[in-house]
Amino acid sequence: MAIDRKNQIVSVDRVIPATPEQIFELLADPRNHSAFDGSGTVKAANISAPTRLSLGAKFGMSMKMGPSYKIENEVVEFVEGRQIAWRHQGHHVWRYILEPVAGGTKVTEQFDYAKMRAKIVLYVLQSIPKNEKSIIKTLENLEKHFASK
Repeated sequence: MAIDRKNQIVSVDRVIPATPEQIFELLADPRNHSAFDGSGTVKAANISAPTRLSLGAKFGMSMKMGPSYKIENEVVEFVEGRQIAWRHQGHHVWRYILEPVAGGTKVTEQFDYAKMRAKIVLYVLQSIPKNEKSIIKTLENLEKHFASK
């Protein structure tokens, strides 16, 4: 795990006992996001969200961090079975990179804030270390999900 302040990326990885394709299917369906979200802020995909994401797909999410709110995301990276990333109007990116390894898949989750608008918000809210903790929890949740299968 690492906070790379130079490249402005928080990155954590973990080996999950599942194939890249199985994990990708879970990530590519926004209706699943609240089930493994480690931050506790993702509540549900909007009814209009696609059931399977693709490059350029837009999907809304109901969120709660203090007050409830809705956010619109767009898939900005998509390599079937290997990588998916989305961003919202703040332009920070949530990315998942999947690599097959012995015992399953190395899942790297990244919070990329290099192109983020209003970076001062990250520092005021101390979001960078909080995001690292949330990523660790998300990967633990993914591991539990597939370990129980």
